[in-house]
Amino acid sequence: MSAFLRREENGRARLDLLVTGARCAGCISKIEREVSRLPGVDSVRLNLSTGRLAIGLASASIDPARIISALDRLGYPATPFDPGAAMVQRDREGRRLILALAVAGFGAMNAMMFSVPIWAGLFGQELGPATRTMMMWMSAAVGAPCAIFAGMTFFKSAWRSLRAGRANMDVPISVGVILTLAISFSETILNGRDAYFDAAVSLLFLLLIGRWLDHRLRANARSAAGDLLALQTATACVIDSSGRERSVPLDDVRPGDRLRVRPGDRIPVDATLEEGDALLDNSLLTGESLPVRVALGQLCRAGAVNTAGLLTLRARAAAEDSSLAAIARLIEAGAQSRSRYVRLADRAATLYVPVVHAAALATFAGGWALGLEPREALIRAVAVLIVTCPCALGLAVPAVQIVASARLFRRGVLVKSGAALERLAEIDHVIFDKTGVLTEGRPSLIETSATVIAMAAPLARASNHPMSRAVARAAGDGPVADGVVEHAGLGVEGLIDGRRARLGRAAFVGVTTLHSVETELWFGFDDGPKVRLRFSDTPRPDAARTVAALQARGLTVEILSGDQASVVEAVARAVGVTAWRAGLLPTDKAEAVDRLAAGGRKVLMVGDGLNDAAALARAHAAIAPGSAIEASQNAADLVLTDDALMAVVEAIDVARSARRRALENFGFAALYNLVAAPAAMLGFVNPFVAALAMSGSSLVVTLNALRLRGAR
Repeated sequence: MSAFLRREENGRARLDLLVTGARCAGCISKIEREVSRLPGVDSVRLNLSTGRLAIGLASASIDPARIISALDRLGYPATPFDPGAAMVQRDREGRRLILALAVAGFGAMNAMMFSVPIWAGLFGQELGPATRTMMMWMSAAVGAPCAIFAGMTFFKSAWRSLRAGRANMDVPISVGVILTLAISFSETILNGRDAYFDAAVSLLFLLLIGRWLDHRLRANARSAAGDLLALQTATACVIDSSGRERSVPLDDVRPGDRLRVRPGDRIPVDATLEEGDALLDNSLLTGESLPVRVALGQLCRAGAVNTAGLLTLRARAAAEDSSLAAIARLIEAGAQSRSRYVRLADRAATLYVPVVHAAALATFAGGWALGLEPREALIRAVAVLIVTCPCALGLAVPAVQIVASARLFRRGVLVKSGAALERLAEIDHVIFDKTGVLTEGRPSLIETSATVIAMAAPLARASNHPMSRAVARAAGDGPVADGVVEHAGLGVEGLIDGRRARLGRAAFVGVTTLHSVETELWFGFDDGPKVRLRFSDTPRPDAARTVAALQARGLTVEILSGDQASVVEAVARAVGVTAWRAGLLPTDKAEAVDRLAAGGRKVLMVGDGLNDAAALARAHAAIAPGSAIEASQNAADLVLTDDALMAVVEAIDVARSARRRALENFGFAALYNLVAAPAAMLGFVNPFVAALAMSGSSLVVTLNALRLRGAR
């Protein structure tokens, strides 16, 4: 089993397992708690959507078999995580749920066909004893086999739990169904008044609807990450030691392998450019619409499209550690994070089994002691077990988080944690960085003639400087200067049609005075006049609309920037912000956030640079664009993958809506149990009504969460 350990440079290791049988927040809590107690285990995280249990180990010498054995004792079989096997397992589970749901639906409808005449006796149409008994036996012939088949999902889970010496939520469900069938057979044999075969199978039918909806919700969350990982190439072209090219599965690529990438292909793994002219389309990773030129020795990220010539790369990471895989892990983490509401639901679910069993036992003993017949007391106890199932409570928050995370991902926002959604819903003040957030983050030419641009373009095409790239973009495709030499911090020089030319700072080009405050480059031939190229970082097209939308939602907006005051003022005026500060250091931004927090404000920080990382980490909630540096993305709670700044507004709207849905679900679950449990204990609810009520509560919670998908 040690072959499945992923060893790290610091001597530690990671182990990913595929866990089956985990279905609710209580399962997550139980598995993570018990595995974390094992010697040598540093961290444990179970993703309910994918079934992946990610375990951090203190040493690579720890035997994974011990962990798998511990999980088996808990009642959760585990195997080394294989995405293909996980997909097969999920498909098998989906088919099993559909089949069980179909059988339960058939049984419920046909059992009711025989039960309705019996219940119709309540309205003065009493059946004769022989007819009544026949109807009960017909209901049993249809309902009991269907209930047993459809209930196997719950029975197997309950048995695994009990065999491990614990009780999960499926235990009282199974007990309730079995007791309901037993009571019904007893009533039928003894010519009793009522039988509940239709109640047992209807309970399972409605429970299976909720479980299938939960299965689909988790599939939606997985598809967000799966859609992204599907963009990875399935194979990679590896150059072996003899120089021959061979195609290998992506999972076989190892750091240090030499790779060949042809025009139009995606970069298979994170790799360093060794040979070739790399012009990469990074729109998938950063949202940047124009291709980016990569110099020799620089990083080419997995998922980028090679739009230029033949490239030779040196792999720096395996496929599972690539940029695309990291983003997919962000999505998975956001879909099942442990937020404050989830922790509250976990605690409630932990108390459920002992409390409900005690309540059912007290109902039976108390009813019998107060003069009820044992049969009637048992019926009331069964109704308590059924009606108080905490499925609604267990689904209250995870369902909302999954739907919200999946919706935001498809709108260009990666949610790194459910707690981030809660904090984002609470913000009342928004701080924007200027460069790269409110503005395009790349300079564009202004007030420059097409003739000057065409003259400077051959030198600009040979440089990676942002302003040179702006000149090259404005000029379009064309020739590149000969004998190009780039002088760091000064500019670039080379031969254009045999004449030496320079593009860069004024002093480098030969200009002695500089009066303009605008960002600029100078261009000229050594034996000719010098001309100035002026640049401006223009606001994003939707920046003003975004600011107006935030202000319309009652939020105050501010700009904190390290740029010059005149530049910041112009951008602030263009986007409609009156509060701004310029010339700030990273510590100044962090201190500004701290002061606002000390004054009781809930701050959302939106930034992309290294100078924003500290402020992002200190803010109540933080958002970084996909083009932001890694430090800023790590410090942020949400990451934008598109150029659209309006995604910030949508994220806030979805977060607020998700909070309302979660609170509505909690309120409904609490109110339901406050009303239903006493009603069952007092005999106002029989098992049939209890089945309808409990399953209906789960459906209400799940459908309420699904409202997020279509909310505007």
